[in-house]
Amino acid sequence: MRKKANKGFNECLPGKDMSMGLAKKILEGDIQAAARLLNCIEDEVQGTNEELKELYPYTGKAYVVGLTGSAGVGKSTLINVFIKDLRKKGLTVGVIVIDPTSPFTGGAILGDRLRMQGHSLDQEVFIRSVATRGWKGGLSKATIGMIHVMDALGKDIILVETVGTGQGEIEVSKISDACVIILSPGAGDEVQMMKAGILEVADIFVVNKADKEGAAEVKLKLEGMIYSRSLAASSTLSEWKPKVILTNALGDKGIEELTESVFEHRNFLTATGELEKRRQERARTELMDTIKNSVEKHIYQATSKDAYLEELVNKVASREVDPYTAASKILRTFTPIVMN
Repeated sequence: MRKKANKGFNECLPGKDMSMGLAKKILEGDIQAAARLLNCIEDEVQGTNEELKELYPYTGKAYVVGLTGSAGVGKSTLINVFIKDLRKKGLTVGVIVIDPTSPFTGGAILGDRLRMQGHSLDQEVFIRSVATRGWKGGLSKATIGMIHVMDALGKDIILVETVGTGQGEIEVSKISDACVIILSPGAGDEVQMMKAGILEVADIFVVNKADKEGAAEVKLKLEGMIYSRSLAASSTLSEWKPKVILTNALGDKGIEELTESVFEHRNFLTATGELEKRRQERARTELMDTIKNSVEKHIYQATSKDAYLEELVNKVASREVDPYTAASKILRTFTPIVMN
């Protein structure tokens, strides 16, 4: 029997608690241990990677769905009823809500999670908010690690809701198996999509607030864009054609169709081998990001109080040395490869 999460259990003490074996407890279904490890991931606590290493062989089973869209399209309300439908079908759900960072605390504002509190008593729904902290594309640096924890905890499907930024749609597609773009009538999103290349990454489009005037027109416009793109790209029958679904989250309209489309998409990717290809590319992205983050961390730790760094900073500020040459000088102390 899984334990009920203790919402006040927020400590993460690596010297003491990280040696208790959080990974083992998570694999046994301990939600409290999972919540603690998520805190450690977000706070970049020393020893966290050792726990993630233990969990990694047990990941790769959950289906990861990224959901994103502009502010005001009703993402959280839609996801709330989407979770309800997934649970009705007997699926366990993990949710990562990537909130805007508070300018005062650097933490997540948590507004989205408050809108999902109807699932707080459901042991099979695990919801976690995380702050962007200025990370790229509306994502958080901690997102992939959190996906691994929820995956190892045994969640069937993991939903990742991103901040509604223009680049968010592109970035969330890199960490998910399926990318769902949420729009609403009158927002002008379809024009923005053409500019941002979002048609290239979307697997499913949702036109939410379908009771509003103009919803049917947005759907037709999207379908026209998808058709034109398929002609221009000379697409074949082996390629997925993005679905366009009308929903009204407040009235539960179209939610079952959304659920069916998500799993139709999964079946398609599995049958064509595309799911394996996507996960291979995701592994590449994660590895490269991990290398980059590790290098940045080591360089920062080694140079943050270094007199030589301060000397270079002063020279850059006085225009004696350009920042590119200064960066190469620093990097030469860490690698034999000279950065030109």
